[in-house]
Amino acid sequence: MAAVLTFQSLKNALVWLFLCVLAFSPSVWGRPATFLQDFRVTWSDAHIKQIDGGRAIQLILDQNSGCGFASKSKYLFGRVSMKIKLIPGDSAGTVTAFYMNSDTDTVRDELDFEFLGNRTGQPYTVQTNVYAHGKGDREQRVNLWFDPAADFHTYTIMWNHHHVVFSVDDVPIRVYKNNEARGLPYPKFQPMGVFSTLWEADDWATRGGLEKIDWRKAPFYAYYKDFDIEGCAVPGSGACASNPSNWWEGSAYQQLSAVEARRYRWVRMNHMIYDYCTDKSRYPVTPPECEAGI
Repeated sequence: MAAVLTFQSLKNALVWLFLCVLAFSPSVWGRPATFLQDFRVTWSDAHIKQIDGGRAIQLILDQNSGCGFASKSKYLFGRVSMKIKLIPGDSAGTVTAFYMNSDTDTVRDELDFEFLGNRTGQPYTVQTNVYAHGKGDREQRVNLWFDPAADFHTYTIMWNHHHVVFSVDDVPIRVYKNNEARGLPYPKFQPMGVFSTLWEADDWATRGGLEKIDWRKAPFYAYYKDFDIEGCAVPGSGACASNPSNWWEGSAYQQLSAVEARRYRWVRMNHMIYDYCTDKSRYPVTPPECEAGI
């Protein structure tokens, strides 16, 4: 009897181990990758340095150049996240961007994180924007409630048939809902690549361009690690993007949970500093997606 129990216990342990491996396998929860597995340098190879065997990278901005990289594939729905440590100290006039883009000229879809540098001691601002069917100008800005240059923090774009959610350390800061039923555009048909750039934008980035880059502080450095892409790669299985069994299409991801909703309201109430929906100088008539509660 003891031998039977021992065998059964071993069997149960192996089953449990198998389920754990399955639950956290790439097909279910994704995997952090080395930089060169999923990405390529698109701009100024000399200004991107691999660290720790490619598990992290350093982006460099100086007076000669900024830099950028992009995913080797495009994706249609899924989740993308990266851990980023932003430029410390006086970063005014710089922009570190992490975004998805269909890379089409006129009718493009795009989902943006843009980190707007600032003077030493002032908060970092993250600007989000959504382009759907070529229409953008949907900026929202949030002051981050921590120092994003002191350590790595996780920035995530989750995109499914129901909504797009921008999150910082699992705290939602922006939700763009699918309101096609109301005749509003939603990024649904064009696959998007994953991009990042570090560049000079002192004509607008800090206080509308009033604060310029202090090149005496250059070079400027931003760091990335834990590159995680889960989604339907294109080209790939034509049925993937419409498959309701993809984990990101599950009921738990079709709307914010109660905890996420509380966090979202907290960010909006305490840290939002600009919302195009309430900018009457730009939009005397409230944009329809704002009235729809996006």
